[in-house]
Amino acid sequence: MIYLLVTISMIIFILCSFIMFIASNLSKKTINDREKTSPFECGFDPKSSARMPFSLRFFLIAVIFLIFDVEIALLLPIIIIIQWSNIFTWTLVTIFFLLILLLGLFHEWNQGALEWAS
Repeated sequence: MIYLLVTISMIIFILCSFIMFIASNLSKKTINDREKTSPFECGFDPKSSARMPFSLRFFLIAVIFLIFDVEIALLLPIIIIIQWSNIFTWTLVTIFFLLILLLGLFHEWNQGALEWAS
């Protein structure tokens, strides 16, 4: 019984290896372009110095986008939960949550983080 299991496992392993070998050889591209094979790193040339200055404005916009994305993910379940909640409690929690988000938005606006162009 154990020999049958080992034999079947070896056949499956050899078959999978053969299929992977054939697939990797058939999928090779014949055209090797320097631009297409070079890595793309947000518009920076990867061959230059690794200590090139990075735009802090770009990073700040990306972080703000990420924060707003998480806020939307937290707001969507509030609409669904209204069916199973007490309406008074749901209203208080929703208003409190939206107030925190609005205060954060006004603080970012006041600090100038939402200015896209300087």
